[in-house]
Amino acid sequence: MKTLAKLPVTIVTGFLGSGKTTLLRHMLDNAQGRRIAVIVNEFGELGIDGEILKQCSIGCTEEEANGRVYELANGCLCCTVQEEFFPVMRELVARRGDLDHILIETSGLALPKPLVQAFQWPEIRSACTVDAVITVVDSPAVAAGTFAAFPDQVDAQRKLDPNLDHESPLHELFADQLASADLVILNKADLISPEDLARVRLEVAEELPPAVKVIEASSGRVPLDVLIGLGAGSEEHIDSRHSHHDHHHGDGDDDHDHDAFDSISIELPQADESLLMDALTQLVVKHGILRVKGFAAIPNKPMRLLIQGVGTRFDKHFDRQWGADEARTTRLVLIGQELDAAQLEAQLRAALSV
Repeated sequence: MKTLAKLPVTIVTGFLGSGKTTLLRHMLDNAQGRRIAVIVNEFGELGIDGEILKQCSIGCTEEEANGRVYELANGCLCCTVQEEFFPVMRELVARRGDLDHILIETSGLALPKPLVQAFQWPEIRSACTVDAVITVVDSPAVAAGTFAAFPDQVDAQRKLDPNLDHESPLHELFADQLASADLVILNKADLISPEDLARVRLEVAEELPPAVKVIEASSGRVPLDVLIGLGAGSEEHIDSRHSHHDHHHGDGDDDHDHDAFDSISIELPQADESLLMDALTQLVVKHGILRVKGFAAIPNKPMRLLIQGVGTRFDKHFDRQWGADEARTTRLVLIGQELDAAQLEAQLRAALSV
C-alpha cells in the first residue's frame, strides 16, 4: 500500500486589513493546477472572506468551490481550535489523496502559535505538516505606529491595562504574529515612502529570528513559488518561539487580551451608495470601528456592492450579479471595541432614512 506524503499547510496570519484575503486570492488565482483546500477563520457572523474566496477563478464550479472552502465562524482559531479546527482537518486528512495543499487564513485577531501547535497532535502530525506561517504586515499602519487603522482605540486599551508597561495590546499581538512567522510580507509597500518602508523593515526585523525572510509586496502580489514549498515544518520548532501570550494557554485561564474586540452583524434594506459610505465613515470616526466588511444592495443596480473598510479607508466594487432568488439586502460586519449593536444600527438607519 502506497504511503501518502504529508500534506503541506500554509498558515496566513496578519492584522485586520493587512491584506490576507487578497494574498489568498492571488495564491488561488495562480494555483497552476494545484488542488488547494482553504480554511477561512472569519471573525464575525457573516462569512465575508469565504464569499470573496469562493469567487476566485481557480478553474472549478461553484459547487466544487463550496466544497473546498471551510469556514470556521466562531472567532479566533486559538480559542476554538479544539471544537472546530480538528473535525475540519480530520475531513481534509481523509481526502488528502485528492489535495496538494491546504491554506488557512486566520482571523486578524488570532494568535498563530496555538494553531501551529495543533499540528503536533498525533492524528494531524502523521498526515500534515506546516509548510510555513506567513505573516502579512500592513506597512503603512506600522509606519504610522498604529499597527491597525484606529490608533485612539489602541491607546485607550493600553491606558486601561497597567500590566502592559506602556506597550499596546495590539503591538503585543503584532509581535506574536511575527514571532510565529517563517516568512513576512511587508504588504502595501507602494503606499509609503522608501524611507518609511526601510524603517518598517527594521522594526519588523527586531521581532524575528535571523533566518526568517522579509519580502515586500503590493496587493499581495508575490510569486506562488515564493509562498509555498518552504518546507519549514513549523510544528517542530514552534514551542521555542516566545510570545507574549504563552501564559494564556495550558493554564486553564484563557483570558485573551483580544477578547475586548466585538464583532456585530447588521442587516439593512437597499441603500444609496453615497449615503451608505458617508454613514459608515461617520460611524467609524464616532465609535472607533476598526474594520467594516460586507455587501450592499444598491437601488437600480443589478450587482452586489462589496465593501471592505479599515478605519476610514474603504475599498468597494461590484463583485457579482444578485441571484434570482436572493434577497437584495445590505449585510455588514463591524469590528471594534465596546460596540453597541442596537445603537450602531439605529444610527445607520437614521443616516440612510430607512
